[in-house]
Amino acid sequence: MNARRFAFSVLALLALPVAVSAQSHDASVANHELHLYAAADFGINPATVTYSRDIAPILERSCVSCHRAGGGAPMSLRSYDEVRPMARRIRNRTAIRDRMGAMPPWFVEKDIGIHSAFKDDYSLSSEELAKIQAWADNGAPEGNRADMPAPRDFADSGAWTIGTPDLVLRSVDKTMPPVGPDRWGDIGLVPTGLTEDRYVMAVEVREVNDIPAENESSTVGGRYVFHHMTYTSGVLSEDGTEVVGQRTSWPIHEVGRNADVFPDKAGRLLRAGSALHLGASHLHANGRETTGHLEFGFKFFPPDYEPEYMNRGPRLGNGVDIDVAPNKANQEFHSYQVLQQHTKIVAFEPHLHAPGVRMCMEAIWGHNQFTLSCVGYSHNWVKQYVFEDDAAPLLPKGTILHVIGFLDTTEANPNVADSRNWAGGGRRSVSNMFIDLGYSVTLTEEQFQAEMAARRAMMKDRNDYDVGCPLCWAPVVTDMEEGPTGGRENQ
Repeated sequence: MNARRFAFSVLALLALPVAVSAQSHDASVANHELHLYAAADFGINPATVTYSRDIAPILERSCVSCHRAGGGAPMSLRSYDEVRPMARRIRNRTAIRDRMGAMPPWFVEKDIGIHSAFKDDYSLSSEELAKIQAWADNGAPEGNRADMPAPRDFADSGAWTIGTPDLVLRSVDKTMPPVGPDRWGDIGLVPTGLTEDRYVMAVEVREVNDIPAENESSTVGGRYVFHHMTYTSGVLSEDGTEVVGQRTSWPIHEVGRNADVFPDKAGRLLRAGSALHLGASHLHANGRETTGHLEFGFKFFPPDYEPEYMNRGPRLGNGVDIDVAPNKANQEFHSYQVLQQHTKIVAFEPHLHAPGVRMCMEAIWGHNQFTLSCVGYSHNWVKQYVFEDDAAPLLPKGTILHVIGFLDTTEANPNVADSRNWAGGGRRSVSNMFIDLGYSVTLTEEQFQAEMAARRAMMKDRNDYDVGCPLCWAPVVTDMEEGPTGGRENQ
């Protein structure tokens, strides 16, 4: 179960039993082993797989939210005429599965740790990959158009994924030239206007700019100017010039990142009289003079809501003194922390920079070492992976939480600008970070026992093992009573 058991397979595409069209020129495909499946292994006759009945439903569920007119992707995949020329490319990009360059961009490895218990999981199953591969290999037939699924409605392309927010805040407009250096820094305060404290159920950040929706772009970054925004909130000073007192940290906004929905028991506080402090922005040129701003949508718990879990757990990683060697694959970085309180891991969000290719999270309890999850990484698609409530790791105090980052600075990594360069820590993509930006909550003893009891109640028997709950099947400690000499004795 050691996460370091993985060694990257770097195979030249010509060595694979795959004929690749000229469109499939992506270096990310060429440098990773494809996950190939036989449709017959799933009871499917490969010759009967068609676009209308088998492939279109997969694309509608997992792809067209981006691959459509006005979406973030560079091509639309909403009709057979659009999809057919891309058949071989779709086959190969989906077959990368959990490595840089894979589509759809969901990189949880499905053969280790907790891998299928995440919220909003739009990844493809092995059976779906087998269908795509059989369809492409058999000439990509259209099939009967009557079998086509109902298309998803994107008429309101500006809709919030969290539903209608209770509060929407807006940053200042920023304009970037067609070509120029990146812009970094503070872009000011945004007063919330709240007159009472409110706990936030969900927050979503989106960019609004003047790029026409029908404009095509060869890259995701071509549709935006904000690369990321790190922000906090706190009470606004009397003169309105700064945030004072205790601050609330909010999840970072990044291109391609999903919205944040907080656990029912762990809402995050937005105070009365507060403001957002947009303290660390990163904007870039995209080839077109673009003016844009960010919108922050907040959904609140009811006014009388009080969270049960008040404190956040630790954050692991290193963004300061990283030593990244040039032209070297399989570099590892490690971060450890002994949990001082019982902890529930809510979300895992690997954050590396251009050389990053993978991150794993482990829990070490006694002599046991549990791999909780491993996730491939692409700096083009930063993702947060939120565990299902009944699968989120429950770790006792004293556990050593361990994250491992894997970096590749060779020419095999298409994100690296120059494989000859050493790099250290820093905020620019040509510098490096190694951080888990996910979040966790700490639990009291009573809360921890209640969470484990609920988890055990879902297990079928003692052979049903939960890798994220190392004490779920531990002997239950009975109450203690005073002995005859005043000491504590087991009942």
